[in-house]
Amino acid sequence: MIELPVISEEATKRKKPDWLRVKLPVGKEYAKVRKLVDQHKLHTICESGNCPNMGECWGAGTATFMILGNVCTRSCSFCAVATGRPPEYDTDEPRRVAEAIKLMGVKHAVLTSVNRDELKDRGAEIWYQTVVETKRLSPETTIETLIPDVKSNWDALYRMISGGQEVVSHNMETVESLYRRVRPQAKYARSLEQIKLTKEYGKRTKTGIMLGLGEKKEEVYKAMDDLVAHGCDILTLGQYLQPTKMHIEVAEFIHPDLFAHYREEGLKRGLKYVESGPLVRSSYHAERHVNV
Repeated sequence: MIELPVISEEATKRKKPDWLRVKLPVGKEYAKVRKLVDQHKLHTICESGNCPNMGECWGAGTATFMILGNVCTRSCSFCAVATGRPPEYDTDEPRRVAEAIKLMGVKHAVLTSVNRDELKDRGAEIWYQTVVETKRLSPETTIETLIPDVKSNWDALYRMISGGQEVVSHNMETVESLYRRVRPQAKYARSLEQIKLTKEYGKRTKTGIMLGLGEKKEEVYKAMDDLVAHGCDILTLGQYLQPTKMHIEVAEFIHPDLFAHYREEGLKRGLKYVESGPLVRSSYHAERHVNV
């Protein structure tokens, strides 16, 4: 039986530290994208997820889009996305997403999705067509696909990652000992295998881990070693923040100095690039990850 950390009542009521304060988005490029999003009723994860880095990323020409609907077949304890039986997906979505990216003048697009475990191909064809159509309309735009766990359907994986994207990301989310609590329908070893096969396919690989869920330093180091052994190039580390009272509590707020330490440790252990900080999210500085 896995021992999980006991979260004190004081921890759940603790105020966020000063280093988690978010700056208001500003700038000419941000204002331009903001106007386009409003005028054309475009949907970005940046906005719907209240990402703290929205202004900075939009200013750098980076935006994140979610495909395959907004209902997930998983029930991860950290995520606020609705869980249930998703409706039929929109086969015209690849065209619409590609046109939105072109309209917004996005230099680097990040595509992500919910899990679609009920689909035989896990939504792989929509993934493939979205990347292909985006490249057709915006050939200079680079693309990162942040793909879900395909539950060992490797044919689906290969279809997902064969559209011409520069970076393929799959988030581990947490350390191995916390998987049953944080990602009950996922498997640590299976996600590592997915990253390994993606690397062997010839793609630049990336993953993200949330800190502050009760993990120990040694467990973070082990995760880094496991990622290097399975061919991961890029790691993002950020502070977990509880989206609602119904989700897993924050065990602790990680100090920026420890985030800096983890960055140096990850590089020492063989990762090519580590983005580490309290407000770092999967897509933060994503445009920098294309050429590492």
